[in-house]
Amino acid sequence: MTIGSLNPAKEKKSRKSKQVVVDEKSPLLPTKHEEEGGFDEFNGASFSGAVFNLSTTIVGAGIMSLPATMKVLGLILGIAVIIFMAFLTEASIEFLLRFSRASKSVSYGGLMGDAYGKYGRMLIQLCVLVNNIGVLIVYMIIIGDVLSGTTSDGIHHAGVLESWFGVQWWNARFVVLLITTVAVFAPLASLKRIDSLKYTSALSVALAVVFLVILVGITLFKLINGTVIMPRLLPNVTDLTSFFNLFTVVPVLVTAYICHYNVHSIENELEDSTQIKSVVRTSLTLCSSVYVMTSLFGFLLFGDETLDDVLANFSTDLGIPFGSLLNDAVRVSYAAHLMLVFPIVFFPLRLNLDGLLFPSARPLSSDNLRFALLSTGLIAVVFLGANFIPSIWDAFQFTGATAAVCIGFILPAAITLRDRYIIATKRDKVLSIFMIVLAVFSNLVAIYSDAYALFKKGPSHRE
Repeated sequence: MTIGSLNPAKEKKSRKSKQVVVDEKSPLLPTKHEEEGGFDEFNGASFSGAVFNLSTTIVGAGIMSLPATMKVLGLILGIAVIIFMAFLTEASIEFLLRFSRASKSVSYGGLMGDAYGKYGRMLIQLCVLVNNIGVLIVYMIIIGDVLSGTTSDGIHHAGVLESWFGVQWWNARFVVLLITTVAVFAPLASLKRIDSLKYTSALSVALAVVFLVILVGITLFKLINGTVIMPRLLPNVTDLTSFFNLFTVVPVLVTAYICHYNVHSIENELEDSTQIKSVVRTSLTLCSSVYVMTSLFGFLLFGDETLDDVLANFSTDLGIPFGSLLNDAVRVSYAAHLMLVFPIVFFPLRLNLDGLLFPSARPLSSDNLRFALLSTGLIAVVFLGANFIPSIWDAFQFTGATAAVCIGFILPAAITLRDRYIIATKRDKVLSIFMIVLAVFSNLVAIYSDAYALFKKGPSHRE
Protein backbone atom coordinates (compact mmCIF):
# COMPACT_ATOMS: atom_id res chain seq x y z
CA MET A 1 0.00 0.00 0.00
CA THR A 2 1.68 3.20 -1.12
CA ILE A 3 0.63 6.82 -0.90
CA GLY A 4 2.23 10.21 -0.92
CA SER A 5 1.87 13.88 -1.76
CA LEU A 6 1.53 15.47 -5.16
CA ASN A 7 3.39 18.57 -4.08
CA PRO A 8 5.93 17.54 -1.45
CA ALA A 9 7.88 20.77 -1.57
CA LYS A 10 5.13 22.76 0.13
CA GLU A 11 4.21 22.68 3.80
CA LYS A 12 0.87 20.98 4.37
CA LYS A 13 -1.60 23.48 5.80
CA SER A 14 -5.06 22.00 5.43
CA ARG A 15 -6.76 18.92 4.17
CA LYS A 16 -8.46 20.75 1.33
CA SER A 17 -5.14 21.53 -0.32
CA LYS A 18 -3.82 17.97 -0.13
CA GLN A 19 -3.72 15.58 -3.06
CA VAL A 20 -2.39 12.07 -3.37
CA VAL A 21 -0.27 9.98 -5.69
CA VAL A 22 1.84 6.90 -5.22
CA ASP A 23 5.01 7.38 -3.17
CA GLU A 24 7.15 4.54 -1.87
CA LYS A 25 8.11 6.55 1.19
CA SER A 26 4.66 6.19 2.71
CA PRO A 27 3.59 2.54 2.76
CA LEU A 28 1.32 2.29 5.77
CA LEU A 29 -1.40 4.88 6.06
CA PRO A 30 -4.55 5.67 4.08
CA THR A 31 -4.69 8.99 2.29
CA LYS A 32 -6.56 11.97 3.63
CA HIS A 33 -9.39 11.75 1.21
CA GLU A 34 -9.80 9.24 -1.54
CA GLU A 35 -12.70 9.43 -3.92
CA GLU A 36 -12.73 5.71 -4.63
CA GLY A 37 -12.68 4.97 -0.90
CA GLY A 38 -15.63 7.25 -0.31
CA PHE A 39 -13.73 9.83 1.72
CA ASP A 40 -14.30 12.81 -0.58
CA GLU A 41 -16.94 14.36 1.70
CA PHE A 42 -14.70 14.18 4.77
CA ASN A 43 -13.54 17.72 5.53
CA GLY A 44 -10.96 16.81 8.12
CA ALA A 45 -10.72 15.92 11.78
CA SER A 46 -11.22 18.52 14.46
CA PHE A 47 -8.64 19.47 17.07
CA SER A 48 -10.72 18.02 19.92
CA GLY A 49 -11.35 14.78 18.04
CA ALA A 50 -7.63 14.39 17.42
CA VAL A 51 -6.86 15.03 21.10
CA PHE A 52 -9.37 12.41 22.23
CA ASN A 53 -8.03 9.83 19.77
CA LEU A 54 -4.40 10.38 20.75
CA SER A 55 -5.26 10.46 24.46
CA THR A 56 -7.13 7.18 24.12
CA THR A 57 -4.10 5.70 22.36
CA ILE A 58 -1.97 6.69 25.35
CA VAL A 59 -4.27 5.75 28.23
CA GLY A 60 -4.78 1.99 28.17
CA ALA A 61 -3.96 -0.78 30.60
CA GLY A 62 -0.71 0.95 31.55
CA ILE A 63 -2.54 3.29 33.90
CA MET A 64 -3.25 0.41 36.27
CA SER A 65 0.46 -0.41 36.67
CA LEU A 66 1.53 3.12 37.57
CA PRO A 67 0.61 3.07 41.30
CA ALA A 68 2.87 0.01 41.66
CA THR A 69 5.80 2.03 40.29
CA MET A 70 5.42 4.27 43.35
CA LYS A 71 6.32 1.28 45.52
CA VAL A 72 9.66 1.12 43.74
CA LEU A 73 10.41 4.83 43.31
CA GLY A 74 8.52 6.46 46.18
CA LEU A 75 6.00 9.26 45.64
CA ILE A 76 8.38 12.15 44.97
CA LEU A 77 10.73 10.39 42.53
CA GLY A 78 7.81 8.43 41.01
CA ILE A 79 5.79 11.52 40.12
CA ALA A 80 8.92 13.27 38.86
CA VAL A 81 9.73 10.34 36.56
CA ILE A 82 6.16 10.26 35.18
CA ILE A 83 6.45 13.93 34.24
CA PHE A 84 9.97 13.43 32.86
CA MET A 85 8.77 10.57 30.65
CA ALA A 86 6.03 12.82 29.28
CA PHE A 87 8.64 15.38 28.17
CA LEU A 88 10.83 12.62 26.73
CA THR A 89 7.84 11.24 24.82
CA GLU A 90 7.03 14.68 23.44
CA ALA A 91 10.66 15.03 22.29
CA SER A 92 10.63 11.66 20.51
CA ILE A 93 7.35 12.50 18.73
CA GLU A 94 8.78 15.87 17.72
CA PHE A 95 11.71 14.04 16.12
CA LEU A 96 9.27 11.91 14.12
CA LEU A 97 7.23 14.90 12.95
CA ARG A 98 10.24 17.02 12.01
CA PHE A 99 11.95 14.31 9.98
CA SER A 100 8.64 13.29 8.42
CA ARG A 101 8.25 16.80 7.02
CA ALA A 102 11.83 16.79 5.75
CA SER A 103 11.42 13.42 4.03
CA LYS A 104 7.82 14.06 2.85
CA SER A 105 6.75 10.88 4.65
CA VAL A 106 3.22 10.55 6.02
CA SER A 107 3.76 7.43 8.11
CA TYR A 108 6.15 6.04 10.68
CA GLY A 109 6.95 3.18 8.30
CA GLY A 110 7.59 5.57 5.44
CA LEU A 111 9.96 7.57 7.65
CA MET A 112 11.88 4.46 8.70
CA GLY A 113 12.01 3.39 5.06
CA ASP A 114 13.45 6.76 4.11
CA ALA A 115 16.10 6.59 6.84
CA TYR A 116 17.04 2.90 6.76
CA GLY A 117 15.47 1.43 3.63
CA LYS A 118 13.20 -1.57 3.27
CA TYR A 119 14.48 -3.32 6.37
CA GLY A 120 13.98 -0.24 8.52
CA ARG A 121 10.37 -0.04 7.38
CA MET A 122 9.86 -3.74 8.09
CA LEU A 123 11.40 -3.34 11.56
CA ILE A 124 8.89 -0.72 12.70
CA GLN A 125 6.04 -2.72 11.20
CA LEU A 126 7.11 -5.82 13.14
CA CYS A 127 7.51 -3.80 16.34
CA VAL A 128 3.97 -2.44 16.01
CA LEU A 129 2.64 -5.94 15.32
CA VAL A 130 4.34 -7.42 18.39
CA ASN A 131 3.40 -4.52 20.66
CA ASN A 132 -0.20 -4.05 19.55
CA ILE A 133 -1.16 -7.72 19.36
CA GLY A 134 0.24 -8.20 22.87
CA VAL A 135 -1.59 -5.12 24.13
CA LEU A 136 -4.92 -6.15 22.60
CA ILE A 137 -4.70 -9.68 23.97
CA VAL A 138 -3.97 -8.29 27.43
CA TYR A 139 -6.94 -5.91 27.10
CA MET A 140 -9.26 -8.78 26.21
CA ILE A 141 -7.90 -10.94 29.05
CA ILE A 142 -8.54 -8.14 31.55
CA ILE A 143 -12.07 -7.63 30.21
CA GLY A 144 -12.70 -11.35 30.66
CA ASP A 145 -11.24 -11.30 34.19
CA VAL A 146 -13.35 -8.30 35.19
CA LEU A 147 -16.66 -9.52 33.77
CA SER A 148 -16.40 -13.30 34.13
CA GLY A 149 -13.75 -13.79 36.77
CA THR A 150 -10.57 -15.82 36.75
CA THR A 151 -8.98 -18.67 38.67
CA SER A 152 -5.51 -18.23 40.17
CA ASP A 153 -3.67 -20.88 42.21
CA GLY A 154 -6.89 -22.85 42.58
CA ILE A 155 -8.83 -19.85 43.92
CA HIS A 156 -11.65 -18.45 41.80
CA HIS A 157 -12.06 -14.66 41.76
CA ALA A 158 -15.65 -13.93 40.75
CA GLY A 159 -16.25 -11.45 37.96
CA VAL A 160 -18.81 -8.67 38.06
CA LEU A 161 -21.42 -10.61 36.08
CA GLU A 162 -20.97 -13.66 38.30
CA SER A 163 -21.40 -11.52 41.40
CA TRP A 164 -24.59 -9.98 40.04
CA PHE A 165 -26.30 -12.96 38.40
CA GLY A 166 -24.51 -16.04 39.68
CA VAL A 167 -22.82 -18.60 37.44
CA GLN A 168 -24.72 -18.76 34.13
CA TRP A 169 -23.80 -20.18 30.75
CA TRP A 170 -23.98 -16.73 29.18
CA ASN A 171 -21.50 -15.13 31.59
CA ALA A 172 -18.83 -17.77 31.09
CA ARG A 173 -15.52 -16.29 29.96
CA PHE A 174 -15.59 -17.60 26.39
CA VAL A 175 -19.18 -16.47 25.81
CA VAL A 176 -18.62 -13.01 27.29
CA LEU A 177 -15.52 -12.43 25.17
CA LEU A 178 -17.32 -13.73 22.07
CA ILE A 179 -20.26 -11.38 22.62
CA THR A 180 -17.90 -8.46 23.30
CA THR A 181 -15.93 -9.22 20.15
CA VAL A 182 -19.01 -9.49 17.91
CA ALA A 183 -21.01 -6.64 19.45
CA VAL A 184 -18.25 -4.11 20.24
CA PHE A 185 -14.86 -4.87 18.71
CA ALA A 186 -15.95 -5.96 15.23
CA PRO A 187 -18.22 -2.93 14.50
CA LEU A 188 -15.67 -0.42 15.78
CA ALA A 189 -12.82 -2.16 13.93
CA SER A 190 -14.76 -1.90 10.67
CA LEU A 191 -14.44 1.91 10.60
CA LYS A 192 -11.92 3.06 8.00
CA ARG A 193 -11.03 6.49 9.41
CA ILE A 194 -9.50 6.98 12.80
CA ASP A 195 -11.49 10.20 13.18
CA SER A 196 -14.66 8.07 13.15
CA LEU A 197 -13.60 6.89 16.61
CA LYS A 198 -13.51 10.38 18.16
CA TYR A 199 -16.78 9.92 20.08
CA THR A 200 -15.88 6.51 21.47
CA SER A 201 -12.45 7.94 22.33
CA ALA A 202 -14.07 10.84 24.19
CA LEU A 203 -16.21 8.34 26.13
CA SER A 204 -13.12 6.24 26.82
CA VAL A 205 -11.29 9.24 28.30
CA ALA A 206 -14.40 10.06 30.35
CA LEU A 207 -14.47 6.52 31.76
CA ALA A 208 -10.80 6.84 32.76
CA VAL A 209 -11.74 10.07 34.55
CA VAL A 210 -14.65 8.25 36.28
CA PHE A 211 -12.17 5.70 37.60
CA LEU A 212 -9.90 8.52 38.79
CA VAL A 213 -12.77 10.40 40.50
CA ILE A 214 -13.84 7.27 42.40
CA LEU A 215 -10.23 6.57 43.39
CA VAL A 216 -9.72 10.14 44.64
CA GLY A 217 -13.03 10.10 46.50
CA ILE A 218 -12.24 6.84 48.32
CA THR A 219 -8.74 8.04 49.23
CA LEU A 220 -9.96 11.40 50.56
CA PHE A 221 -12.65 9.65 52.62
CA LYS A 222 -10.05 7.40 54.23
CA LEU A 223 -7.65 10.30 54.71
CA ILE A 224 -10.32 12.22 56.62
CA ASN A 225 -11.00 9.14 58.74
CA GLY A 226 -7.29 8.75 59.42
CA THR A 227 -7.10 5.23 58.00
CA VAL A 228 -4.46 5.99 55.37
CA ILE A 229 -0.83 5.39 56.27
CA MET A 230 1.69 7.90 54.91
CA PRO A 231 3.48 6.13 52.05
CA ARG A 232 7.18 6.16 51.28
CA LEU A 233 8.32 9.39 49.61
CA LEU A 234 11.70 8.22 48.28
CA PRO A 235 13.02 4.86 47.04
CA ASN A 236 14.63 2.47 49.47
CA VAL A 237 18.09 1.93 47.99
CA THR A 238 20.33 -0.21 50.18
CA ASP A 239 22.55 -2.03 47.70
CA LEU A 240 23.35 -2.40 44.00
CA THR A 241 20.42 -4.78 43.44
CA SER A 242 17.89 -2.33 44.84
CA PHE A 243 19.45 0.42 42.71
CA PHE A 244 19.09 -1.63 39.52
CA ASN A 245 15.51 -2.42 40.53
CA LEU A 246 14.66 1.27 40.04
CA PHE A 247 15.15 0.85 36.28
CA THR A 248 12.55 -1.92 36.05
CA VAL A 249 9.79 0.73 36.05
CA VAL A 250 11.05 2.33 32.83
CA PRO A 251 9.42 -0.24 30.46
CA VAL A 252 6.14 0.22 32.35
CA LEU A 253 6.29 3.99 31.95
CA VAL A 254 7.30 3.74 28.30
CA THR A 255 4.39 1.40 27.59
CA ALA A 256 2.06 3.83 29.37
CA TYR A 257 3.04 6.64 26.97
CA ILE A 258 3.27 4.76 23.67
CA CYS A 259 1.20 6.49 20.99
CA HIS A 260 3.76 7.06 18.24
CA TYR A 261 2.22 4.59 15.81
CA ASN A 262 -0.99 6.66 15.64
CA VAL A 263 0.49 10.16 15.42
CA HIS A 264 0.78 10.12 11.62
CA SER A 265 -2.70 8.68 11.17
CA ILE A 266 -4.17 11.45 13.31
CA GLU A 267 -2.10 14.15 11.58
CA ASN A 268 -3.13 12.88 8.14
CA GLU A 269 -6.81 13.36 8.97
CA LEU A 270 -6.50 16.77 10.66
CA GLU A 271 -8.18 19.60 8.78
CA ASP A 272 -5.17 21.73 9.68
CA SER A 273 -2.12 19.49 10.00
CA THR A 274 -0.08 22.28 11.58
CA GLN A 275 -2.10 21.66 14.75
CA ILE A 276 -0.50 18.27 15.34
CA LYS A 277 2.12 19.60 17.78
CA SER A 278 -0.59 21.23 19.86
CA VAL A 279 -2.60 18.01 19.72
CA VAL A 280 0.41 16.05 21.03
CA ARG A 281 1.12 18.53 23.83
CA THR A 282 -2.52 18.73 24.90
CA SER A 283 -2.90 14.94 24.91
CA LEU A 284 0.32 14.39 26.87
CA THR A 285 -0.67 17.07 29.40
CA LEU A 286 -4.10 15.49 29.87
CA CYS A 287 -2.76 11.96 30.17
CA SER A 288 0.13 12.95 32.44
CA SER A 289 -2.33 14.65 34.79
CA VAL A 290 -4.44 11.49 34.92
CA TYR A 291 -1.31 9.38 35.44
CA VAL A 292 0.03 11.54 38.28
CA MET A 293 -3.34 11.62 40.05
CA THR A 294 -3.85 7.87 39.65
CA SER A 295 -0.34 7.09 40.91
CA LEU A 296 -0.61 9.51 43.84
CA PHE A 297 -4.03 8.49 45.13
CA GLY A 298 -3.65 4.81 44.26
CA PHE A 299 -0.45 4.53 46.27
CA LEU A 300 -1.91 6.65 49.10
CA LEU A 301 -4.92 4.33 49.27
CA PHE A 302 -3.17 0.97 49.19
CA GLY A 303 0.42 1.80 50.21
CA ASP A 304 2.80 -1.14 50.13
CA GLU A 305 -0.19 -3.42 49.50
CA THR A 306 -0.52 -1.94 46.00
CA LEU A 307 -0.53 -4.79 43.49
CA ASP A 308 1.13 -4.78 40.06
CA ASP A 309 -2.35 -4.25 38.60
CA VAL A 310 -4.08 -1.87 41.01
CA LEU A 311 -7.43 -3.05 39.66
CA ALA A 312 -6.89 -6.27 41.62
CA ASN A 313 -6.90 -4.21 44.83
CA PHE A 314 -10.53 -3.35 44.14
CA SER A 315 -11.61 -6.98 44.54
CA THR A 316 -11.03 -6.70 48.29
CA ASP A 317 -12.97 -4.99 51.09
CA LEU A 318 -12.21 -1.27 50.99
CA GLY A 319 -13.52 -0.74 54.52
CA ILE A 320 -15.86 2.10 53.52
CA PRO A 321 -19.63 2.47 53.05
CA PHE A 322 -20.86 1.12 49.71
CA GLY A 323 -17.42 -0.42 49.18
CA SER A 324 -18.79 -3.32 47.13
CA LEU A 325 -20.71 -0.95 44.86
CA LEU A 326 -17.65 1.24 44.32
CA ASN A 327 -15.52 -1.83 43.57
CA ASP A 328 -17.96 -2.84 40.85
CA ALA A 329 -18.12 0.72 39.48
CA VAL A 330 -14.33 0.86 39.19
CA ARG A 331 -14.06 -2.52 37.48
CA VAL A 332 -16.96 -1.98 35.07
CA SER A 333 -15.81 1.51 34.07
CA TYR A 334 -12.29 0.19 33.46
CA ALA A 335 -13.53 -2.76 31.38
CA ALA A 336 -15.68 -0.39 29.30
CA HIS A 337 -12.70 1.93 28.91
CA LEU A 338 -10.58 -0.91 27.50
CA MET A 339 -13.36 -1.91 25.10
CA LEU A 340 -13.24 1.59 23.63
CA VAL A 341 -9.43 1.72 23.56
CA PHE A 342 -9.35 -1.52 21.57
CA PRO A 343 -10.23 -0.04 18.12
CA ILE A 344 -7.71 2.79 18.51
CA VAL A 345 -4.89 0.28 19.04
CA PHE A 346 -6.32 -2.07 16.39
CA PHE A 347 -6.30 0.65 13.69
CA PRO A 348 -2.47 0.93 13.32
CA LEU A 349 -2.09 -2.83 13.82
CA ARG A 350 -4.15 -3.53 10.69
CA LEU A 351 -2.37 -0.83 8.68
CA ASN A 352 1.08 -2.10 9.58
CA LEU A 353 0.21 -5.71 8.82
CA ASP A 354 -1.16 -4.59 5.46
CA GLY A 355 1.99 -2.60 4.76
CA LEU A 356 4.12 -5.62 5.66
CA LEU A 357 2.15 -8.11 3.54
CA PHE A 358 1.09 -5.86 0.66
CA PRO A 359 3.64 -3.03 0.40
CA SER A 360 2.79 -2.20 -3.21
CA ALA A 361 -0.99 -2.64 -3.13
CA ARG A 362 -3.48 0.19 -3.43
CA PRO A 363 -4.60 1.89 -0.18
CA LEU A 364 -6.29 -0.49 2.22
CA SER A 365 -9.30 1.80 2.65
CA SER A 366 -10.17 1.39 -1.05
CA ASP A 367 -9.99 -2.43 -1.05
CA ASN A 368 -12.98 -3.72 0.91
CA LEU A 369 -12.08 -7.40 0.58
CA ARG A 370 -8.52 -6.97 1.82
CA PHE A 371 -9.76 -4.69 4.60
CA ALA A 372 -12.35 -7.26 5.75
CA LEU A 373 -9.96 -10.23 5.59
CA LEU A 374 -7.21 -8.48 7.56
CA SER A 375 -9.68 -7.17 10.15
CA THR A 376 -11.34 -10.56 10.63
CA GLY A 377 -8.02 -12.41 10.82
CA LEU A 378 -6.50 -10.07 13.39
CA ILE A 379 -9.60 -10.05 15.58
CA ALA A 380 -9.63 -13.86 15.47
CA VAL A 381 -5.95 -14.01 16.52
CA VAL A 382 -6.55 -11.67 19.45
CA PHE A 383 -9.71 -13.54 20.50
CA LEU A 384 -7.97 -16.92 20.44
CA GLY A 385 -4.94 -15.53 22.23
CA ALA A 386 -7.08 -14.13 25.03
CA ASN A 387 -8.83 -17.47 25.49
CA PHE A 388 -5.96 -19.92 25.16
CA ILE A 389 -2.75 -18.19 26.33
CA PRO A 390 -2.63 -18.54 30.12
CA SER A 391 0.69 -16.75 30.73
CA ILE A 392 0.23 -13.71 28.52
CA TRP A 393 1.48 -11.40 31.26
CA ASP A 394 4.91 -13.04 31.10
CA ALA A 395 4.92 -12.84 27.30
CA PHE A 396 3.81 -9.22 27.44
CA GLN A 397 6.66 -8.33 29.78
CA PHE A 398 9.30 -9.80 27.46
CA THR A 399 7.90 -8.81 24.04
CA GLY A 400 5.42 -5.97 24.39
CA ALA A 401 7.56 -3.75 26.58
CA THR A 402 10.65 -4.27 24.42
CA ALA A 403 8.76 -3.49 21.21
CA ALA A 404 7.20 -0.46 22.88
CA VAL A 405 10.61 0.90 23.83
CA CYS A 406 11.76 0.52 20.21
CA ILE A 407 8.66 2.32 18.90
CA GLY A 408 8.79 5.10 21.47
CA PHE A 409 12.48 5.88 21.88
CA ILE A 410 15.05 3.75 20.09
CA LEU A 411 13.77 4.16 16.52
CA PRO A 412 12.94 7.91 16.74
CA ALA A 413 16.43 8.44 18.18
CA ALA A 414 17.98 6.28 15.44
CA ILE A 415 16.22 8.37 12.77
CA THR A 416 17.59 11.54 14.37
CA LEU A 417 21.14 10.20 14.54
CA ARG A 418 20.89 9.10 10.89
CA ASP A 419 20.03 12.74 10.07
CA ARG A 420 19.74 12.34 6.31
CA TYR A 421 18.66 15.96 5.84
CA ILE A 422 21.18 17.57 8.20
CA ILE A 423 18.50 19.15 10.40
CA ALA A 424 19.39 17.62 13.79
CA THR A 425 21.08 19.92 16.30
CA LYS A 426 23.81 18.84 18.69
CA ARG A 427 21.21 18.86 21.47
CA ASP A 428 18.99 16.54 19.40
CA LYS A 429 21.80 14.04 18.95
CA VAL A 430 22.80 14.11 22.62
CA LEU A 431 19.16 13.56 23.61
CA SER A 432 18.87 10.73 21.09
CA ILE A 433 21.93 8.97 22.51
CA PHE A 434 20.47 9.39 26.00
CA MET A 435 17.15 7.85 24.84
CA ILE A 436 18.86 4.82 23.34
CA VAL A 437 21.14 4.23 26.35
CA LEU A 438 18.24 4.60 28.81
CA ALA A 439 15.98 2.34 26.76
CA VAL A 440 18.55 -0.41 26.20
CA PHE A 441 19.95 -0.39 29.72
CA SER A 442 16.58 -0.26 31.50
CA ASN A 443 15.14 -3.00 29.32
CA LEU A 444 18.09 -5.30 29.86
CA VAL A 445 17.79 -4.76 33.61
CA ALA A 446 14.00 -5.26 33.52
CA ILE A 447 14.22 -8.42 31.43
CA TYR A 448 16.91 -9.85 33.68
CA SER A 449 14.86 -9.01 36.77
CA ASP A 450 11.67 -10.54 35.32
CA ALA A 451 13.52 -13.65 34.15
CA TYR A 452 15.16 -14.09 37.52
CA ALA A 453 11.84 -13.77 39.33
CA LEU A 454 10.15 -16.10 36.84
CA PHE A 455 12.71 -18.90 37.17
CA LYS A 456 12.98 -18.47 40.92
CA LYS A 457 9.26 -18.41 41.72
CA GLY A 458 7.73 -20.12 38.71
CA PRO A 459 5.28 -18.71 36.15
CA SER A 460 3.03 -15.91 37.25
CA HIS A 461 -0.75 -16.17 37.07
CA ARG A 462 -3.41 -13.66 36.27
CA GLU A 463 -5.29 -12.30 39.23
